[in-house]
Amino acid sequence: MPADPKIADLAPSAHELTSYDKEHAITYMRLLDADADKADWREIACIGLGLDATLEPGRATHLRKSSGSGQVASEPRLS
Repeated sequence: MPADPKIADLAPSAHELTSYDKEHAITYMRLLDADADKADWREIACIGLGLDATLEPGRATHLRKSSGSGQVASEPRLS
């Protein structure tokens, strides 16, 4: 399993764990921890997903929109 696997623009939405989910399990846990800590979505995008909200506003902003609270959603779906 890669230490920091590449984040796809759209995570799979299968009902069972996929190989993508298994590769990104640590990332998912980091996102959930950041959400529990009420971290800013820009910080989550940068640290958790390696996205710069300034350089990739479309992808990073989708992270914010994925949750009604303005925080991270439990399943990252980036565009």
